[in-house]
Amino acid sequence: MYNETKMLAYSQWHDLLTNTTTFSEPEDRYDELLRLADDYRSRGIIDTPERNTLIEIATAAYTRSVTAATAHSSHSGTNL
Repeated sequence: MYNETKMLAYSQWHDLLTNTTTFSEPEDRYDELLRLADDYRSRGIIDTPERNTLIEIATAAYTRSVTAATAHSSHSGTNL
């Protein structure tokens, strides 16, 4: 099941997920993660359930990034 191509694809995808310096905006990183998941699926590297799992993970990471940025910006103007 797990061949070298799949392992390299997952590694590349994970590196992008965890490296916040590659893209300065969470939206850009999210778009690229989705693009990669679709690309891996279209090339037959992963199947549809695996693609869906990657999208769920990317969506959760994006939500955390946006929520953290929103919380940070709402508190940056207050004197606590």
